[in-house]
Amino acid sequence: MRIATFNINGVNTRLHNLLAWLEEARPDVACLQELKATDTRFPSAAIREAGYEAVWKGEHRWNGVAILSRVGEPVVTRRALPGGQRDGQSRYLEAAVNGVLIACLYLPNGNPRPGPKFDYKLAWFERLIAHAGELLETGAPVVLAGDYNVVPTEADIYNSRSWKTDALLQPESRAAFARLLEQGWVDGLRERYPEDPPPWTFWQYFRQAWARDAGLRIDHLLVSPSLAGRLIDAGVDRDIRGRPGASDHAPTWIELS
Repeated sequence: MRIATFNINGVNTRLHNLLAWLEEARPDVACLQELKATDTRFPSAAIREAGYEAVWKGEHRWNGVAILSRVGEPVVTRRALPGGQRDGQSRYLEAAVNGVLIACLYLPNGNPRPGPKFDYKLAWFERLIAHAGELLETGAPVVLAGDYNVVPTEADIYNSRSWKTDALLQPESRAAFARLLEQGWVDGLRERYPEDPPPWTFWQYFRQAWARDAGLRIDHLLVSPSLAGRLIDAGVDRDIRGRPGASDHAPTWIELS
């Protein structure tokens, strides 16, 4: 079972790129972030024609998350992260697919910092940690997939010199991610590349980042302990980032036996 996460950076703008990747890679499940489309503007017909059932939570102009499946219709279990009654941003969607509970998440960027956006990022992270702990207590097989907007360590970036003040690399952001892992979650890509630098998942559009391979790793798939023994591979479909009109992210995936 191949489960992927892909920040599409505009699902309608990059629909051609998305459909081409789905046809080539044929992931069983694909979690999308940054749809930048309302619910009514989500291209469900085109995705269904590609062989995928989908559930989604859109938002005008920004954010938005979706879960696509070609191994059975996703059964939605949650459409928002607990604890955010006043949080109207579409950043979390959870569904059961083929015996696995899959959470698609788009963690806040947090820039500029300091300020309210960084505060929101850390508060959202706390809510995620709390809910993730509750999911682990159920013993269910769970995957937390998405754009975490966190570079976990210095090994997860080409060079941190020009990123020192960025919210993605701050000690508070990294500490929150580390606390999530301490609950028992397994970082699929890091498990696949325990010693070597793992593949990047994101390259900025400017400063010739793609041409220089000046990338970061901010897209993660964390698996619950009950799934860790079934993790057989993980990787990044890097070439998708180099295509015309591409998202600044590349699809990242894990494979379960």
